[in-house]
Amino acid sequence: MLRLVFMGSDAIARPALEWLAGPGNGLAQIVAIYTQPDRPSGRGQKVTPNAIKQWALTHGLPVFQPVQLTLETCGDLARLGADVALVMAYGQILKDDVIATPRLGTLNLHASLLPKYRGASPIQTAVACGESQTGVTLMRVSRRLDAGPTADAERVPVGSLDTAAEVEARLADAFVPLLARTLPKLAVGSLEFRPQEETQATYCRRLEKADGALDFAASAAVLAARINGLHPWPGCFFETGGQTVKVGLAEALPDSRTGPAGQVVGVDAIGLLVATGSGFLRLHRLQRPGGRMLPAPEFLRGHPIAPGTLLPSHPMASLVSSQSFPRRKR
Repeated sequence: MLRLVFMGSDAIARPALEWLAGPGNGLAQIVAIYTQPDRPSGRGQKVTPNAIKQWALTHGLPVFQPVQLTLETCGDLARLGADVALVMAYGQILKDDVIATPRLGTLNLHASLLPKYRGASPIQTAVACGESQTGVTLMRVSRRLDAGPTADAERVPVGSLDTAAEVEARLADAFVPLLARTLPKLAVGSLEFRPQEETQATYCRRLEKADGALDFAASAAVLAARINGLHPWPGCFFETGGQTVKVGLAEALPDSRTGPAGQVVGVDAIGLLVATGSGFLRLHRLQRPGGRMLPAPEFLRGHPIAPGTLLPSHPMASLVSSQSFPRRKR
């Protein structure tokens, strides 16, 4: 049985961890968890352990939370007798000596179909770019961003009304069959890794609140994908009546009618209809500051937006590039 060290900090890993720790696994034993140090979170900024540390403590596993991975980390991994380190949304850069310490090396579970969407926001960006499918990939860790050779991938469909939150839940579950296929091969030395096709590589970046701005001169299809991809974080929004309204779900409606981009054209039983640069946008869910996300008809009963209202447009920064984005200070 493989002695496995897990390195991760995001709740997306919990289905995979539950499977690895389950009685029916028989492929690997988790011997330690590495995760980010406890940090303030929430409105009260209370210092709280992340979801992975909480999971590890309930399962009685040793938890390491170094601010940086150093030579001391290499010594700890050696003492743990780690056969393999498995990295998933950890949030730290691994140095070569750490990567090489486990007997079978260090592998990464990445939430995209590499080489597409290397970087910090692969789930949100794939949905926001209108992909009809995405997936999860197992790769060897390299010093270049998500550029190591890949072994296998599990594909996940993306529907036109799926938000990033819903796709993330499917991707979390998809890591389980991927590990079930690859760990037995890793254990016996038959797992093959292939170089990524660099000409097909794309990169995504860390998202910011400003990415939620909407330019209604774009097509309805582009806007709907961006709204759904950026829900729940950072969330797309528009301004009207002196307040900012957040949008939680949208769809594109092909329509031959024309109108000024950003003009509210009406309300139907499902949502608010807005003219765009091409087609009409139906906004399904809306939220005012301090309120709950509501179905648009319910929201509009308390906060009407009259037909003819012109919603202002703002430039939308690109979420994807053919080259890696520069790292930003946090």
